Amino acid sequence: MITGLDQRTSTIGFTRTRRTRRTASLRGLVRETHLSPSSFVYPIFVTHGKNVREPIKSMPDQFRLSLDQLRNEAKELLALGVNSVLLFGIPASKDASGTEGYATNGIIQQAVRVLKDTAPDLTVICDVCLCEYTDHGHCGVLSATGEVLNDESLPLLSEMAVTCADAGADIVAPSDMMDGRVAAVRTALDDANFSDTAIMAYSAKYASAYYGPFREAADSAPQFGDRRGYQMDPSNAREALREVEADTAEQADITMVKPALAYLDVIRQVRDLTNLPLAAYNVSGEYSMLKAAIANGWLEEERVILETLTSIRRAGADILITYHAKEAARWLAVHD
Repeated sequence: MITGLDQRTSTIGFTRTRRTRRTASLRGLVRETHLSPSSFVYPIFVTHGKNVREPIKSMPDQFRLSLDQLRNEAKELLALGVNSVLLFGIPASKDASGTEGYATNGIIQQAVRVLKDTAPDLTVICDVCLCEYTDHGHCGVLSATGEVLNDESLPLLSEMAVTCADAGADIVAPSDMMDGRVAAVRTALDDANFSDTAIMAYSAKYASAYYGPFREAADSAPQFGDRRGYQMDPSNAREALREVEADTAEQADITMVKPALAYLDVIRQVRDLTNLPLAAYNVSGEYSMLKAAIANGWLEEERVILETLTSIRRAGADILITYHAKEAARWLAVHD
């Protein structure tokens, strides 16, 4: 039983906490985790054609854009304070080795040039993977029996990184999960005199069910099998730390956890492991499930989206790759 001074002492902490929650300005003053548009990266899907702004059915308010649409997109993002984009290309044609992915004048390389011509200060990140460009939809080249060939895929991924850097990309982001790809890309970039081009490694990329809408957007679903043989098992956390350590040893400049929401524990553990900048990818399925609930009136849009992004930031991510970047930036501007 608590009485007298003990009773008073037991309530001091609770009273003190409530005092700093009383008003919006007080809550802002003691807030521990802050969101900023400058830490957002906005993914963009680029396609061939003209005047194309094709809605992505499973991702409300997201589009496939043709090159001529990128100029206005870049200007809008910079006006919102979102200074970084992550590019995914939809090729004109596909083949077994994903040729357009590493072509000098492929769709992604053209997109980089347009963006850099329009907005030189925009940080342009190129996703480096073959899945969007291969006719089989896997992230590397295949053997005669349909197995993904790790070592044979590395030169093609490295060539894609070099052609993106040559087009003006600031960062290349290998997402294929081939072993040794960060070292291979770093060597290729250095040999081609692109030592200033940074690598953002998809270090802990899980074989997740949350990628479904993205595969519609990028037309990158595997034509057979799945990617569990080279992406990470969702059950494993310690393995993620090993992957981060390996990519760090291979000279990654930024590391990443993907997806974000179902892997906040992994983000926290990676944050505790490394001092490298840490990105988290708030993926398509996470985006779409919130949008669906919002459309049905089950969740309050602004609050739930900002709360979601704050949770990723609070877990330890420095960089938030998110389809919510534009709307979140607008809300944050109003609050400021």
